[in-house]
Amino acid sequence: MKSSDQVSKTLLGALFFFCLLFHPPYIHGQSQTQESKFEGYLFAYFEGSGERDEQEQLRLAVSADATNWTALNGNRPILASSDISQTGGIRDPHLYRREGDDRFYMVATDMFTMRDGWDSNPGIILMKSDDLIDWKHSILDLAKLYPKKFGNVKWVWAPQVFYDKKVGKYLVYFTVRLHDNTKLDFYGAYANKDFTGFEKEPTLLFSPKFGGIDGDIIYKDGLYHFFYKGNTKDAEGKEFKNGIQQATSKSLKGPWKEDFIYLDAYADTSMVVEGSSVFKLNDSDEYILMYDLYADGRYEFQRSTDLFDFTTETESFNKNFHPRHGSVIGITKQVARRLHAKWGGVPTALLQPLEKGDRYHFEAKGNPIITHHYTADPAALVQGDTLWLYAGHDFAGGQRGYKMKDWLVFSTTDMKNWTEYPVPMKITDFSWAKSGDAFAADMVKRNGKYYCYISTNWSGIGVAVSDRPEGPFKDALGKPLLTNDDCFASTHSWACIDPAVFIDDDGQAWIFWGNRECYYAKLKDNMIEIDGEIKQVQFDGFSFTEAPWIHTYNGKYYLTYATEFPEKIAYATADNIEGPYEYKGILNEIAGNSNTNHQAIVQFKGDWYFIYHNGGINTDGGSYSRSICIDRLYHDDDGTIKRIVMTTEGVQ
Repeated sequence: MKSSDQVSKTLLGALFFFCLLFHPPYIHGQSQTQESKFEGYLFAYFEGSGERDEQEQLRLAVSADATNWTALNGNRPILASSDISQTGGIRDPHLYRREGDDRFYMVATDMFTMRDGWDSNPGIILMKSDDLIDWKHSILDLAKLYPKKFGNVKWVWAPQVFYDKKVGKYLVYFTVRLHDNTKLDFYGAYANKDFTGFEKEPTLLFSPKFGGIDGDIIYKDGLYHFFYKGNTKDAEGKEFKNGIQQATSKSLKGPWKEDFIYLDAYADTSMVVEGSSVFKLNDSDEYILMYDLYADGRYEFQRSTDLFDFTTETESFNKNFHPRHGSVIGITKQVARRLHAKWGGVPTALLQPLEKGDRYHFEAKGNPIITHHYTADPAALVQGDTLWLYAGHDFAGGQRGYKMKDWLVFSTTDMKNWTEYPVPMKITDFSWAKSGDAFAADMVKRNGKYYCYISTNWSGIGVAVSDRPEGPFKDALGKPLLTNDDCFASTHSWACIDPAVFIDDDGQAWIFWGNRECYYAKLKDNMIEIDGEIKQVQFDGFSFTEAPWIHTYNGKYYLTYATEFPEKIAYATADNIEGPYEYKGILNEIAGNSNTNHQAIVQFKGDWYFIYHNGGINTDGGSYSRSICIDRLYHDDDGTIKRIVMTTEGVQ
């Protein structure tokens, strides 16, 4: 029988093994827990193009896949260098996540070469933030802080941070060159507890044989890897080769063993590189070695799984900026969304909810109200104090056709703050929809369930049902509710689109639809069958293109619809839902940068709203990459509606 002490030791050992087994290894000294799953990447850099005085400023970019990058804040600085540095410029920013939480450190070179040249710089900048938005900083002038050792310092370059888990402290290391010594060495010191300075004077960390700059340490499988820009010199001390090298050590403090192997693909060419940085891909065994081809204005990378053997073919980032020496960390969706709320530019993949229970909250800042998706063909449903918005989803910007594969759903209680939910339906949820096109939809609540009527181009109109307004929805019929065969006056293949459902005061549900010809019919109480004859709307002056919508006001029925092409929105009124209708005129002129328009009209909390789409997202919006907007709608006492005034400001 084991003693109680033996049992305790056994349990502690098992617990330790369990932690090792189910927690990923340290990466750059940082652990990743399930609660903070990294699904994207954040790139801190300074710019290599544009106005010279604005280049040496801190900028950020975000990616969902570490290959396709988008600059935040329109590639404008997120902090003014004049506010955080002694010289008025910063270079080589290095981001680091604090151990055990989602707070951050950053270090950067304090240098403004565009004004002062390359003669010398005094030191570095230490920064810290709880949210990557608000930063506190400290300026470290090595010559003033440590005059005995660094009073003759020429350069203090490219600082980086690494967590030393053995002592529980953060090592800040950087390249140093003195005025009277051309050797470039790496020095380091532990940061103090509040990350505002050093505990002690920096000491020599690593002295490469021929010197080095731009160091980057990463830990893997018991070994520290020190990547840096090194060089090779002849017997007379003349450099004849340079590029990215690495040294390794079993201890963070060294000694470091150099292998004198060049890792970058350009070491044997005239192309020069610097600013190497290594990071591990999220949920992958692959590492990325990226570097700055500073003389050629490019940024490229190579891959490795062991940090020794790297791919020989380089790859390029797809980006809308021109970075100089920077660094990359993994970020969670929550962090990405916070950055987007502040500066914009985060890819849709990091904003859109995918998992059950996930929500993305955002604020509409005028029209278009949604800028992280291309949205079209709005439908709206008011339930109590909530307006639900259902949108067609133009798949990407700059399209040359209607590529729509799913529908999106949003809600608001104040027309300003919105919530996005996971995709409620995809066109693939309808096995009969061979067209593969997720066209306009409409939503209605009946008998405690939510019915969504979707169109699929030439495959017909279907019905999906859910217990919740946000879905998910399931095909209620396993076949279309309406097809081109029901469009008796039409001969073209896309006649059976754009359903609009209206439940009258007597409880009768109606469905309107069509392209070129407008059709309508009753729905049975079960909402999934047509009740009786299909009829056609006709009246003098009726030039119908598509997008019918019915609403009532003061006892009158209003039929609004898209007319002509490019489309305007017109309207007609009647005393009965079946007419006869009287044409009243144009309600909404051609929407900007879009040949089509599609409206939803609802009353919400006492006000009426006109919801439509245009091509208003810069720079890839257009007829096939549309965006939903909202402006107010006003009824006149004589039963007419005032012309819609389309605004950039939207609903205030």
